[in-house]
Amino acid sequence: MRRTLEPYLWLLFSGGGVVAALVLPVLVLLFGVLMPLGVLDWPTAEHLGALAGNVVVRLALLVVVVLCGFHAAHRIRFTSEEMLGIARFDLVIALLCYGAAITAGVVAFVVLF
Repeated sequence: MRRTLEPYLWLLFSGGGVVAALVLPVLVLLFGVLMPLGVLDWPTAEHLGALAGNVVVRLALLVVVVLCGFHAAHRIRFTSEEMLGIARFDLVIALLCYGAAITAGVVAFVVLF
């Protein structure tokens, strides 16, 4: 029996879905609604620099970027194959989607560390 990476990709997809559902709405609410309306003050550059200087915060941001990237890649892969009827190009689509997610993770790692 041949083994595939499919269970691990579904694991990354579901983890990214959880992160996207729990973390991204909070960030959108804070930085997209409350701060522009003046309900909350914008953080200063020194505060953000001190926050980003913490290794745990950088790791958390890296996890958010990587998991959301794999979630988006998985959704784009299967949605494009089903909606556009191009399932015969599954390998190419999978390489493009997951390659983009891996590239985004590497770029995030380089930027954060």
